[in-house]
Amino acid sequence: MQQQPKTSYDGISQAFHWLTALLVVTAFILGPEHFGRLMKQGIDPASRIDIVWHESLGIVVLVLTVLRLVWVTLRASTPQFPMAPWMRVTGQLVHMVLWALLLALPVTALLALGSEDIPLTLLGGIRVEPIPLVKASGIGALTDWGDVHKLLGDAIVWLAGLHAAAAIYHHLVLQDDVLKSMLPRRDSH
Repeated sequence: MQQQPKTSYDGISQAFHWLTALLVVTAFILGPEHFGRLMKQGIDPASRIDIVWHESLGIVVLVLTVLRLVWVTLRASTPQFPMAPWMRVTGQLVHMVLWALLLALPVTALLALGSEDIPLTLLGGIRVEPIPLVKASGIGALTDWGDVHKLLGDAIVWLAGLHAAAAIYHHLVLQDDVLKSMLPRRDSH
C-alpha cells in the first residue's frame, strides 16, 4: 500500500512558524528608534516599556528559534510540491537566510549591549548587567553592533514580507497548496 504524499506541515511546525512571525513583527514594531542615542543621554532602558518588550521578545525569539531547529531535526518529512527548480532553490535560500537572521538578530543585540555597557532589560524586572566579555574581547569594537542589528532587523522584515508574498503568489496564481500547508487544517465532516 502506497502512502499518501504529505500535504501539510505538522501542528508543532505551524505553531512555531506563526508564533515566530508574530513575535518578530511585534519586536520590530516595538524596536525603539535611536536606541543608542537614548542610552547615551543616560536614559535607563528599564524605564522604557518599548525597550523592555523589544528585548524580552528578542530573547523569546532566540529560544523559540533554537527549539524550532531541534524540532526540524526531529520531525517527520515535510510536504513537497512540484515547482520549477529555480523556485525550489530560491525558496530554500530564503529559508536559510531567514534562519540565519533569526539567530543573528539576538546575537547582534547582545553584542551591541555588551559593547556599550548597557544592561539587558526584560519583563518582570529582570536586568542582566552589561556583558563585560564582549567589551573585553574586542568584538565590541569591530563595528557598531547597534547599526548591524538595525540593518538585520530591517532585512528580516523585508525578507519575511517577500516570503509571505511568495506564499500568496503560490496560492492565488499557481493555485497550489504551498500556503495551505502552513495553515491549520480544517477537517470537514
